[in-house]
Amino acid sequence: MNEKYLSPTDYLLTNVNGQVLTITLNRPDALNSIRPEMLDGIRQLIMNTENDDNISVIVIEGAGRAFSAGVDLKVLQGIDPKAGKIGDVFDKPAELAWNTIRKSRCPVIAKVHGACFTGALEMALHCDFIFTTIDTKFGDTHAKFGLRPTWGMSQTLSQAVGVRLAKEISYSTRIILGDEAVKIGLANKAEENKDDLDNLVKTISSKISSNSQESVKAFKDLYNLSQAGLGMDDALKAEFEKEYPGIKDTNDRLSEFK
Repeated sequence: MNEKYLSPTDYLLTNVNGQVLTITLNRPDALNSIRPEMLDGIRQLIMNTENDDNISVIVIEGAGRAFSAGVDLKVLQGIDPKAGKIGDVFDKPAELAWNTIRKSRCPVIAKVHGACFTGALEMALHCDFIFTTIDTKFGDTHAKFGLRPTWGMSQTLSQAVGVRLAKEISYSTRIILGDEAVKIGLANKAEENKDDLDNLVKTISSKISSNSQESVKAFKDLYNLSQAGLGMDDALKAEFEKEYPGIKDTNDRLSEFK
């Protein structure tokens, strides 16, 4: 494997298969609870794909029984949270990691099984897709622990499911299973079991990789534009005026059409 995709921390595993880079959260005994080193590592690995045409899709998954139970609360011991914020020990690495996920030229897939709570849910919501299993448990537990979101929950969850439902989920801290997550727009699809989930993500990744990487990159930028809060007239104008000179395979691909 290319040295730049070797994991910078034991808390992450990496694998390159075809054009897919898989980053695995690797703290199975702690349900892959998130530490700052993991956020730094995710950011570094995704940044390393930016000029590598051999990678077209990034998958983030969890080892063992779960995607992730959220932030490792043990890291917060000895820290005095101010006004519900957990502080820069987590917030700064998270901000950089999420920004890198959202601006990555590659689609980023959250392959979620078992459990996905709070900080882990925020990470998944910053990805382009969430694929899961019907029995996976999702939840936002900020309010249970006297915390307020700083990693984007109030924005990304409300965009995914609508403001009223997002409020209910966050205020009540109730658990949502994978099949409901699909119904409400939180996840794209839920499979019966982990094996089926693995096969689904493999299929989707292959389909994405078969398309023009530069075209997909342009789409990702334009869909980010759709979340910038522009009015429709301004958004349509901005879409038309944006240029993507990297798309150079149009004629070759059109010539293959029969």
